[in-house]
Amino acid sequence: MSSMGCRIFHALGSETRVKILELLSNKEMHMSEIARELDISVPVVSKHVKVLEESELLERHVFGKSHVLKPNRKNIHLAVDSFAPTRKVEIEKGASLMEALRNVADIDVRKKGDREMIVSTDGEEGLFVYEIDGQFGDKNVNDCVLEDDTIVDWKKLEPITRIRLDIHVKK
Repeated sequence: MSSMGCRIFHALGSETRVKILELLSNKEMHMSEIARELDISVPVVSKHVKVLEESELLERHVFGKSHVLKPNRKNIHLAVDSFAPTRKVEIEKGASLMEALRNVADIDVRKKGDREMIVSTDGEEGLFVYEIDGQFGDKNVNDCVLEDDTIVDWKKLEPITRIRLDIHVKK
């Protein structure tokens, strides 16, 4: 395992550090705010923040004497993505992404209007998207033709709320 992977596991191995990341998922905060929320001292928060920064799961922005913290969402997602298995598949030039997927996974396809949509992969239902060499795909998997060797990241969109809106309509 890479030293980065070890640092990430070490960082997430503390309930306090996980609580800090949970707090910061809602809004950016100062260390003193975190200390008040968790009912711990600022020096204790500072030690935990240092570990989270070393693992690159947290970002600090300094404004004068104020240190504002926020999660490094990109690295959190990259850390989780590193556990995805890689399956090798060989296809004919010009085959579709759908054909490649059928060679390595049990996929369930349903017709939605005039399109076929993959609704489950290896028994996991959900909404799926793909990236080709790090770029989001803009075509249906049947229309995505593969001409060269490539890396495809097949991703299930998990029900993670980025922003929750509490909307009140004036009467």
